[in-house]
Amino acid sequence: MRQIELFEVPSPCIGVCQSGPKGYCHGCFRSREERVNWLKVDDNTKKIINDACMRRKQAYLRRQQKSEQVAESSTSAIPPLAGSQTDLF
Repeated sequence: MRQIELFEVPSPCIGVCQSGPKGYCHGCFRSREERVNWLKVDDNTKKIINDACMRRKQAYLRRQQKSEQVAESSTSAIPPLAGSQTDLF
């Protein structure tokens, strides 16, 4: 037996409508096709799209975190200058 849906599935749009090099929106992580057809698809498909957007965002954040860690480790490998002002603190 299928459950009755009382509310519409919300759009993942956050108003940052800029596409990246692969065509995914920087704000909601939907593809161009997903954005264009949002009003035409059924609620089940919208849920699938929302789940995919969440996975894309998590993957993006993991990549960002890795790149920050790499940048941080490369800058921490540089020894401080002897007698620099940072020794005072």
